[in-house]
Amino acid sequence: MDTVAIARSLAPIVRERADEIETARRLPADLAKRFAGEGLCRLLVPEAYGGLEVPPAQMLETVEALAEADGSAAWCVFIYATSGSLLAYLPAPDAREVFASPDTILAGVFAPMGKAVAEGGGYRVNGRWSWGSGSENADWIMGGCRIERAGQIEATKSGAPIPRLLLAPRDEITFFDTWNVSGLCGTGSTDFAMENVFVPAGRAAGLTVDESLARPLYRFPNFALLALGIAGVAMGLARSALEELVALAGAKTPQGAARSLASRPHTQSEVARGEAALRAARAFLFEVVEDAWCAAQRTDRLPVEARRDLRLATTWATRTSADVVDAMYHLGGGSSVHRSSKLQRLFRDVHVATQHMMVAPPTYELTGRLLLGLETDATFL
Repeated sequence: MDTVAIARSLAPIVRERADEIETARRLPADLAKRFAGEGLCRLLVPEAYGGLEVPPAQMLETVEALAEADGSAAWCVFIYATSGSLLAYLPAPDAREVFASPDTILAGVFAPMGKAVAEGGGYRVNGRWSWGSGSENADWIMGGCRIERAGQIEATKSGAPIPRLLLAPRDEITFFDTWNVSGLCGTGSTDFAMENVFVPAGRAAGLTVDESLARPLYRFPNFALLALGIAGVAMGLARSALEELVALAGAKTPQGAARSLASRPHTQSEVARGEAALRAARAFLFEVVEDAWCAAQRTDRLPVEARRDLRLATTWATRTSADVVDAMYHLGGGSSVHRSSKLQRLFRDVHVATQHMMVAPPTYELTGRLLLGLETDATFL
């Protein structure tokens, strides 16, 4: 299935509803269902369970194409896609029970903000999670948890807790209206909670300790897939900013000037630099993704060098994209600050994307240590 073409065909609809998405502070339910019906929410669900199981580069390009129309919509799609990859870690009967329909939507939060106490054939879960993007449109919600058995938290030899993701149906989740933010306003990344919820053991997965389906896609670290989605959104926003500035520059003559914004050498230089920066960062990212995909088809586990490069390239692409958006925003001058200007929304959206821990500056420190050959804990790389 050509999901990139599907995303591009949906882009005009999404673009037309961008203000509605922003104002509602969440993705409209009918649009989420449309994305699911078109296959965009099962990009990374195993084929064995009715998913598309597309290569990571296709997922990245699909998200990027949608982000050119609206960052919030694209953000929700990549959250649904990466959440669907969890099914590769569940026992087959449980995965099929969860993904009973191709329109099923999964969402949730990887961070271990909850606690799950082993009980009978499963876990008793309590916790509250922030950043639940798109969760109110999902059929199943997952939350990262620390696992307690006989009064002890499961941990590695170094003492670090071993997190697991636990999956519960939507009607067992409590949602809170907490998403009042500067950018990506339409993602509905609200808080949610599980209160004394029992989750069967078959709906719990430890991404760093459990075996996944023996398929190339699931040899990609989940954290790398998550970071790819963020980079896809950021690159789509940067491309949109360049196009928006080009359209504005031809029509705008700055106050007190005799010639159009496009006629100014500074504008020409900044647009050229932005174009080069985005395309270079994008080329680096797709090169690394392709190399990792080839490695995933040859080996049972991606080497640390491939995982290092994935995180480095996604962080670089995201932060370079933010630089490009910034440059276009500043070139737009006073026009950029108005609510009617797409540049101001792109500016706000991209600077929320850069705040995600998967693409935060410490990623450079982690990958830099590995490039320097220093001993480094790469468990969560």
